[in-house]
Amino acid sequence: MRSLLFLICVLCIYGALFIFMPDRAFVALKGSAYILTRIAVALSIVFVLIFALNLFIKPGHLSRLFSTGFGIKGVALSVFAGIVSIGPIYAWYPLLKDLKSKGVRDSLLAVFLNCRSVKPVLLPVMISYFGWHYVLIFTVAMVLGSLLCGLIVEMLSGQ
Repeated sequence: MRSLLFLICVLCIYGALFIFMPDRAFVALKGSAYILTRIAVALSIVFVLIFALNLFIKPGHLSRLFSTGFGIKGVALSVFAGIVSIGPIYAWYPLLKDLKSKGVRDSLLAVFLNCRSVKPVLLPVMISYFGWHYVLIFTVAMVLGSLLCGLIVEMLSGQ
């Protein structure tokens, strides 16, 4: 309902602009269409990937995969799972508690939580505004920062 309300508000604003300032409204509409065409393909691919991942990978699968052990595979899985996870963070807390009770290290949970800040859905928009170079460096820095945070948590938690 909210998304429909937002769409109606945007259409009303464009309608008012077309009535009172048609030249500026056309420029705004042209700019919106330009941005949409630049990100449409990438955004579609991201939505399909997220849909497929949510269709085939359930929280129970993650629990089994994380519980198989620590190491490069565990860290890589934690990074990947954090990046592709969607929904509100509080919905993930019960799963993370369950993983912790099954022996998953605090560092992997910290990496997962930090990597949630990298959102594949937003990458096409970021690329359209800032360019590939910036987004690549920024994303790599975010992942490396999450790994550093995981290492700090590992050291401070004494595991």
